[in-house]
Amino acid sequence: MRRVVFNQKGGVGKSTITCNLAAISARQGLRTLVVDLDPQGNSTQYLLGAGGEAIEATLADFFDQTLNFKLNPRAITDFVAVTPFAGLYVMPSHPQLEELQGKLESRYKIYKLRDALDELSDDFDCVFIDTPPALNFFTRSALIAADACLIPFDCDEFSRKALYSLLENVREIKSDHNRDLEVEGIVVNQFQPRASLPQKVVQELIDEGLTVLQPYLSASVKIKESHAQSAPMIHLDPKHKLSQEYVALHDTLTRRHGA
Repeated sequence: MRRVVFNQKGGVGKSTITCNLAAISARQGLRTLVVDLDPQGNSTQYLLGAGGEAIEATLADFFDQTLNFKLNPRAITDFVAVTPFAGLYVMPSHPQLEELQGKLESRYKIYKLRDALDELSDDFDCVFIDTPPALNFFTRSALIAADACLIPFDCDEFSRKALYSLLENVREIKSDHNRDLEVEGIVVNQFQPRASLPQKVVQELIDEGLTVLQPYLSASVKIKESHAQSAPMIHLDPKHKLSQEYVALHDTLTRRHGA
């Protein structure tokens, strides 16, 4: 099962949601891969910490290889790094991804990620793809490669209005490139149940017939500690309320698709 976590708006928690769901997947015994397509590399930093600086082969190297014919290209497994967490692996990001984007787009390398993940399909049970906050070459590549799309949502009125444009973009890619792509649902993040605006905005989404996944993820300062220690919540504090919400959300996804 390949899931892409995508929203064109920044700061909605894409990397946090990607890494925490992936960590739970691995904790439950599934060989799990995180693909970090964001040049900022937040997921890479979250899972590898300082160790990410020593990685020799990143996704920038992978995409660069697709642009240059080589007699002895690196195997796709060379671009997969081991994390400190059992069963959890990452294809790390690199800032150079930003520079490669124009060349990759002009050479129409949009299917290379899908081909790479096809090669790795026997090695992993689940794949979570983190994306940059833009509809660009990398997010399109991710949507073409994925089975399902999760949309983080931060209970903001501007986010709600931008959601419809995002859904149209996903539908267009589904129609043109990946007919099996499904919008799995909206993940409500940083939810504050005592505030009236978040409740109102989320209810409007439900009333409009959009799939809003349960449970909502609470706002918590603990997540900043999780980032600082490069330890997803299930490893940092498995009994914390937010950790349990992530587990319940993962279980919701598992029930819906069996993976």
